Amino acid sequence: MKALYIALSLLAIYFIFQSFKASTLKTEKQKYRTILKDAQLEIRYYPAATLATIYSKATNYQGVASSGFGKLARFIFGGNEENASISMTAPVRMNISDKGAEMSFVMPSKYNESNLPKPKDASIHIHQSIPQYVAVISFGGYANDEKIKTYTDKILQILSQRNIKVTGNYTFLGYNAPYQFIGRTNEIVIPIEWKE
Repeated sequence: MKALYIALSLLAIYFIFQSFKASTLKTEKQKYRTILKDAQLEIRYYPAATLATIYSKATNYQGVASSGFGKLARFIFGGNEENASISMTAPVRMNISDKGAEMSFVMPSKYNESNLPKPKDASIHIHQSIPQYVAVISFGGYANDEKIKTYTDKILQILSQRNIKVTGNYTFLGYNAPYQFIGRTNEIVIPIEWKE
């Protein structure tokens, strides 16, 4: 009986993992081009994208996640002038500093500032990101302020060792829904000076 219970539990875990994997594969991700990739970091070029952004007085990860996610989720789930449902994309972007923070959802690539339904919530700002080169470092599990600081410090050290000029503050990218326990992906991206 115990062996049957273990076998059924393992089977359930397998199917949960496969469903998370399938749902992740269907989610549109922000477009970028990989310039360089090695064991320590990745260099990417991100073209302009349409973002929906909220600004917050929060100065840490938990604060901006709590204050921003609900507002942006309401916007894409029909809280707009057309009551339209807008597909969720990945990643969710967060810029956090001691002066405040912002959280952005990347809009699906079929939208731009002129054809995106306007949010009913006036605190949501629709805009284009600037094209940029960034250095990227990844980490797994659930994000928190300590992990974000550890990996930001690590990538800054690598960039310094390689004499790559940093041109702005870090952005945290989160790729997974809160209920996804397995295979989580997080990234720290830092804008850099890069010539191709």
